Amino acid sequence: MNLKKNELILPALLSIICWLVYPYPSVAMWCIFFMAAYSAIANDSIQTIGTFIASNSDKKWYYLWIYMGGIFVLTATYSWLNYNGDISYGRLASKGLNEAPESFKFLQVFAPVALLMMTRLKMPVSTSILLLSAFATNASSITSILSKSLFGYFIAFSIAILVWILTTNLFEKYKDNKPSKIWLPLQWLSSGALWSTWIMQDMANVAVVLPRSLSTDQFLVVVSFIFFGLGLLFYLKGDKIQQIVLEKSDIIDVRAATVVDFIYACLLYYLKVLSSIPISTTWVFIGLLGGRELAINLRKNNGNYKKALKMIGKDTLFAAIGLIISLILALSINENMRNQLFN
Repeated sequence: MNLKKNELILPALLSIICWLVYPYPSVAMWCIFFMAAYSAIANDSIQTIGTFIASNSDKKWYYLWIYMGGIFVLTATYSWLNYNGDISYGRLASKGLNEAPESFKFLQVFAPVALLMMTRLKMPVSTSILLLSAFATNASSITSILSKSLFGYFIAFSIAILVWILTTNLFEKYKDNKPSKIWLPLQWLSSGALWSTWIMQDMANVAVVLPRSLSTDQFLVVVSFIFFGLGLLFYLKGDKIQQIVLEKSDIIDVRAATVVDFIYACLLYYLKVLSSIPISTTWVFIGLLGGRELAINLRKNNGNYKKALKMIGKDTLFAAIGLIISLILALSINENMRNQLFN
């Protein structure tokens, strides 16, 4: 969990840039967006394209990029056209987040850098809580996000245990058999559906500093940057945080990856329909993988449930650390929110 000395150079340079630009709102807005877009998607890539990358490691990276990048462009364009220039699918309409910031404090500009550093430490941080809480002006908006996120964690954990208690033996029975050709298109479809649903939830994280109605030029800048940022992420095969996916049982099996992506997509769509409140998809994801890992080890004859519990505890601890840092950052930035929370 240690950062090498040469890996500290980039965060140090970005911190200096944050200090230089925060007094200039028009410049700071785009700096925050560029840093937030890459760091948020790099951190959250384990949730959506992590299993896709892991189970398609034999494919050319640019095929995966063009497919997922195309889905991103289509999903973002649909929101922009149908939500009056808003690319967040209306997720920023709640009180406290419904207006773009007109000025910035240093810690607000620094928030994406903190996220980038935690990503390099392979910590599954809640980007929703970290980035949205830095710009929320109302404590109720953050408590609503927290409540919905924890609900998502427990429902994902419970559903994962139920599904894999019922299916683990079946997967084990055919584990050594070569997957049928039908599994590959099914996996690409389920991963594409998951990616699109995730964008509907999490675009709010990177759009929070942008005007709520983007002009055509602004929209093209946003979409182009994220599209090519995805290309870098696929070239790096998910970067360091991809290890969180690779350490899970049999996740590189296309059949397992397909089931994980399909269930996760259904959960995110249900939570999207449930309310327009933004949610930490990270907590939903670690709940899903945690419940799956525990169920698999309980069902296997040689399963090690203690190891599974340790893995669940580690992922949850890292996410909790990110949550604590997010709240400290939010309270440090916003005196009004601090008064609302403690009065």
